[in-house]
Amino acid sequence: MTVRQRRRWARTIQFAVALAVLALLAALADWGRIADSFFQVDIAAAMFPAAWTAFGNTVLYTIFAFIFGMVVAVPVALMRVSSFFLYRWVATAYVETFRGLPALLVLFGVGFGVPLAFPGIQYPGGVYGQVALGLGLTSSAYIAESIRAGIQAVPKGQVEAARTLGMSHTRTMISIVLPQALRIVIPPLTNELVMLTKDSSLVSVLGVTAGTLELTKFARDEMSDTANATPLIVGGLLYLLLTVPLSALARRLETKEDRK
Repeated sequence: MTVRQRRRWARTIQFAVALAVLALLAALADWGRIADSFFQVDIAAAMFPAAWTAFGNTVLYTIFAFIFGMVVAVPVALMRVSSFFLYRWVATAYVETFRGLPALLVLFGVGFGVPLAFPGIQYPGGVYGQVALGLGLTSSAYIAESIRAGIQAVPKGQVEAARTLGMSHTRTMISIVLPQALRIVIPPLTNELVMLTKDSSLVSVLGVTAGTLELTKFARDEMSDTANATPLIVGGLLYLLLTVPLSALARRLETKEDRK
């Protein structure tokens, strides 16, 4: 057989084995018990419209944290590529610290550590402000590295041409480099937005109330109340309602960028 024929047979065998495994699992599964445990329509229907409140909170937590992360990440990225060693050292320490710490630990620090160190402190927006700061700090470290890579991907000839025309270093970065760098890193920024959406499930450690529940906490509470796993399925589907379009957008942007 030719190489192409061998590959075709290999794919056919792999596909047949996968189908056989799926068929075996389907035959062994207790579908009645699965339906009773995970797909109770009446329980799912009873979760609404309260589920939409949790869905909206998840969206808000993600947006606020992403905005905070972007605001912090841009100057940190500029410091990372600065010619001044102290700026580079501070930015590197910031990035490595918040990339190395678990987001859950950062949220604990923001929610409980800071109030202990500074009694009486109030976050703007309450729990929304805490989430923006906690998740935003972690997110900003990753976003800063993406932007730094984007800055370094801009051809140096453009920087040299701008300086030749009399532009200052600051104006060159703001007018020439940053706009191109941000366009380059749009796909990874979209991926970071997807990660933030899932990380919002950690917000429950801050002691959220009924009006500030996010999807994971809401689904877990509903599962405890109903003694059924259907709320977890509903919560998962609502997460997919957010993350699948974002993932598709990221793939489309990556494809568009590769074609340039």
